[in-house]
Amino acid sequence: MNDAVSLIVGELAANAVTHGLVPGRDAQLRLVRLTRERLRVEVSDIRGERMPAVRAVLPSGDEVAGRGLVLVAALCQEWSVSDRKGAPGKTVWLWW
Repeated sequence: MNDAVSLIVGELAANAVTHGLVPGRDAQLRLVRLTRERLRVEVSDIRGERMPAVRAVLPSGDEVAGRGLVLVAALCQEWSVSDRKGAPGKTVWLWW
């Protein structure tokens, strides 16, 4: 579980930093352990107009981007994106 969660957190954090930041604003990471087996991961950023989506077709072997959310979707039980509560932007969240 630790390896998968580390991969997911790394991917979502990298996406927030790469696609979701504006000067002077930060991304936010929140991990909530609900039970021994259940975890919620949330990554929020300011760019609510830039919503993530899993590609319908994986990129070719030469492309260096575009696989991250495919991995996230494969490793978690459920993921989605919603408006950020109490601030502008969005939150990508998932259950493990």
